[in-house]
Amino acid sequence: MPGFPEVRPRRLRSSAAVRRLVAETTLEPRQLILPMFIREDAREPIAIRSMPGVVQHTRDTARKAVAEAASLGLGGVMLFGVPSVKDPVGSGALDPAGILNVAIADAVAEAGDSLLVMSDLCLDEFTSHGHCGVLDAAGRVDNDATLSIYAEMGVAQASAGAHVVGPSGMMDGQVGAVRTALDAAGFIDTVILAYAVKYASAFFGPFREAVDSSLTGDRKTYQQDNANSRDAIREVDLDIAEGADIVMVKPALAYLDIIRQVRDHVNVPVAAYNISGEYAMVEAAAANGWIDREAAIVETLTSIRRAGADTILTYWATEAVHLLNHR
Repeated sequence: MPGFPEVRPRRLRSSAAVRRLVAETTLEPRQLILPMFIREDAREPIAIRSMPGVVQHTRDTARKAVAEAASLGLGGVMLFGVPSVKDPVGSGALDPAGILNVAIADAVAEAGDSLLVMSDLCLDEFTSHGHCGVLDAAGRVDNDATLSIYAEMGVAQASAGAHVVGPSGMMDGQVGAVRTALDAAGFIDTVILAYAVKYASAFFGPFREAVDSSLTGDRKTYQQDNANSRDAIREVDLDIAEGADIVMVKPALAYLDIIRQVRDHVNVPVAAYNISGEYAMVEAAAANGWIDREAAIVETLTSIRRAGADTILTYWATEAVHLLNHR
């Protein structure tokens, strides 16, 4: 046995060039999806106070952001509508002239097939009570009544041109209802990105400002309990059996273990959503000078990829491309 170690792992860390050569995890523009909020009747972008740098877009600024996303080679954009009028059944979600459906059409007209136009398929932005489904007489979310609306929403969004629809309400059977409706309407190639694993999380707070949520209370009766992991695998299996093409874990950072479990369990692409609260924490710490903001962004996104996500939805998507280009 030699007196000094002959194996020196530091050799493979000795320069940026060698670190690039042996990097186990890649982070590329095509793996990133930019979530966007489009506000009905907005005349100028509206800053989201709890998400510095993120805005509620006008239709015009949304088109410009989509064009930029396409030029940077992002994998896609995920669109959320912020309507000016809400009602108990979220009827604006089905209106062809509703803000989300026209925003989808705008994005497709701007980018064509150069990136994927994805749409959030949920009622929470459109309901006056802020829940992800319609309510029964007792004020509980009615799962099966909601499914019929989701089915109509899927067809409305596909008709507007969405390449990918993202059922996100955590209703039992939502993927099957949407897949059946899409196929019956002739949209057999429309992809379903299922929010298969969506936890009732404290980190959603800033998102509620972003969509002007009307919610009081919580969504613990339909979103998942953060103490559970086996339940996540059960949800994923059900969604794939119902026709999901891609499954997603949301949030990401507090659930890196779940991302890894899902990636190891399935043979379909896995997405993860780096959500509003996760974004806000980094931005707040950086604003106080406590962390290196740009390094933290890249490290955060790399950790999600390393955990097993093939695709990441992140509000840093556009900026991350520039950071990656200048590493």
